[in-house]
Amino acid sequence: MTTRRRHRSRTGQSGSPVSGTVRVDPRTKDLTKRLQAGDIAVIDHDDLDQVSAHALVACAPAAVVNAAMSTTGSYPNRGPEIVLSAGIPLLDMVGPAVMEIPEGAVGTVSGDELRVDGQVVARGVRLTEALVASQLQDARANLSSQIEAFSVNTMEYVRAERQLLLDGIFVPTLRTDLQGRYALVVVRGYHYKEDLHTLRPFIREARPVLIGVDGGADALLEQGLRPHLIVGDMDSVSDAALTSGAELVVHAYRDGRAPGLERVEALGITDAVVLPAPGTSEDVAMLLADDKGAELIVAVGTHATLVEFLDKGRQGMASTFLTRLRVGSKLVDAKGVSLLYRSRISTLSLVWLVLAGLLALGVALAATPGGRALFGVLAVRWDDVWAWVEGVFR
Repeated sequence: MTTRRRHRSRTGQSGSPVSGTVRVDPRTKDLTKRLQAGDIAVIDHDDLDQVSAHALVACAPAAVVNAAMSTTGSYPNRGPEIVLSAGIPLLDMVGPAVMEIPEGAVGTVSGDELRVDGQVVARGVRLTEALVASQLQDARANLSSQIEAFSVNTMEYVRAERQLLLDGIFVPTLRTDLQGRYALVVVRGYHYKEDLHTLRPFIREARPVLIGVDGGADALLEQGLRPHLIVGDMDSVSDAALTSGAELVVHAYRDGRAPGLERVEALGITDAVVLPAPGTSEDVAMLLADDKGAELIVAVGTHATLVEFLDKGRQGMASTFLTRLRVGSKLVDAKGVSLLYRSRISTLSLVWLVLAGLLALGVALAATPGGRALFGVLAVRWDDVWAWVEGVFR
């Protein structure tokens, strides 16, 4: 409560009113699937993370209203900064009652208030860039304690999940062949769009097996690429991706429960593979590629730093730590591949090759009677065309 009062006292009442259709969802990633430009996004998201913030910004809402605290101070999350930098007003800490606003109502954000039908339904903190910068500064001061707690949790989970390193996971039979091939594991994480774009030459020439982790499958489809394999609990992947023809591996709990299987079967897909395993779905995808004989595993959008894990609400990284130990030198980050890998044949080289081929063909034709006759006909035609052009301009 002390933190909440301190934030309120430092917030002004400035800001032009903005209006739009209210869209409400406690899960930000679900809301962005139906959020339209000019809408007012109502979320309930403690510590708004970068991925969610970028997804909100991509929808271009008129304003974002958060029932929770966009920055709690536990770690320096950059989500509010990203939203404000896009010029989108962010009304913070308005309370859980705002989640009861009916979907589709017309709302107005004015100062620190949200009005629906002219009535004030919520009041909170109108965030500013200066306030967000101050909150980030305070959060950085708490980072050392977060690192200590994160390390302790990680080591505890490492002891509990050490079999992941020793024995790996049970690998089911797949129809997708990875033996001796490159695998591209795509997670809808940080800078995944930019990384996929820069990897286009690598994908075109190396032809890796494309593995989408949940929403990563949609990221591949957005780039005009069809995933060969989709791994995950199937909660954040579209129906279009699930029915794209990719082989599906449903990540299940250790006891075999697979909540995502029901959704897959409802789409008429009966050959999905259920894989009970500890850890995250991106870890499972890497272990699967490794055990199936992939020669190289390229990771796009995966999580590796402390802030990235805290952004995902995780208090430890045991499975990721163990996975990277097991996969070893096979695993490389997409940014490293894009920096080191260059297309074997540049566009300029192709142009020169075509010109050289045409020149050689011309020389060969000129050495034959038929070729000389052809060039004579072409010369006469060219003279006719040139005379016609001169006549037009005269």
